[in-house]
Amino acid sequence: MRWLLVFLLACLVFNGLQGWLRRIGLGKLPGDFRFRIGGRDWYVPLASSVVLSVLMMIIGLVLKLK
Repeated sequence: MRWLLVFLLACLVFNGLQGWLRRIGLGKLPGDFRFRIGGRDWYVPLASSVVLSVLMMIIGLVLKLK
């Protein structure tokens, strides 16, 4: 249940920061889905979420070792 909440929060953050994240290369990965429902663009960042999770895990491990 916790992972579902984290995934939903990541989707909200990605939707809000979509323009900025596109400039740095996230959001264009093969596992990121974009679709339009009811005149609004929706974005499901599966691959970008995995990449950011791995980066955060590495940062956490490095900080823990210091």
